[in-house]
Amino acid sequence: MALALCLQVLCSLCGWLSLYISFCHLNKHRSYEWSCRLVTFTHGVLSIGLSAYIGFIDGPWPFTHPGSPNTPLQVHVLCLTLGYFIFDLGWCIYFQSEGALMLAHHTLSILGIIMALMLGESGTEVNAVLFGSEITNPLLQMRWFLREIGHYHSFTGDVVDFLFVALFTGVRIGVGARLLFCEMVSPKPKWFVKVGGVAMYAVSWCFMFSIWRFAWRKSIKKYHAWRSRRSEERQLKHNGLLKTH
Repeated sequence: MALALCLQVLCSLCGWLSLYISFCHLNKHRSYEWSCRLVTFTHGVLSIGLSAYIGFIDGPWPFTHPGSPNTPLQVHVLCLTLGYFIFDLGWCIYFQSEGALMLAHHTLSILGIIMALMLGESGTEVNAVLFGSEITNPLLQMRWFLREIGHYHSFTGDVVDFLFVALFTGVRIGVGARLLFCEMVSPKPKWFVKVGGVAMYAVSWCFMFSIWRFAWRKSIKKYHAWRSRRSEERQLKHNGLLKTH
């Protein structure tokens, strides 16, 4: 069983690495980070779809069945995601592109997935955490791509930022709190699985503080820009009235 899991993870790692190399060849005029973020975007969309199918359709429901035995589909998705996180963590360390908080997030994700695979249980809630963690990822990558091509300071950029902040607050913090509560009160999950859940939620709050600071600064900047435009419009209107008289 362990050998089969290792082979699945190895295949996943090779797959993500191959996809990254392909993106590098297709985007030779772009940076390595561009190609890596394309891989991240691809994984985000794929993992959102798969984890949503598991949680909402295939089951079991994570809020009522934490600590349940892993289903075959959960195992496949966790192996697929584990290979990605190993790839991305290695890339981040090699290029030194991320800070300690993101490295801690990736490390906790890797340990949590390995724990669920080795125990043969708790894949239900780990899959739910995967869905909550990845649902904002495509938007995060879109922000970066918009900034790279010079279209971030636009209506599209504002919409992406709003959706990112709203989804992060509502899903990772709001729904995440409910999931953590269900995990803690249930007698089924192991105590160290619960500790891992608390650690992941704490990391989400660290991200949340940074995101709220960003949202506040951007809102204030937008407000001052609006006040400035209004003042200029009033001044132009006033000058126009003076000239007519």
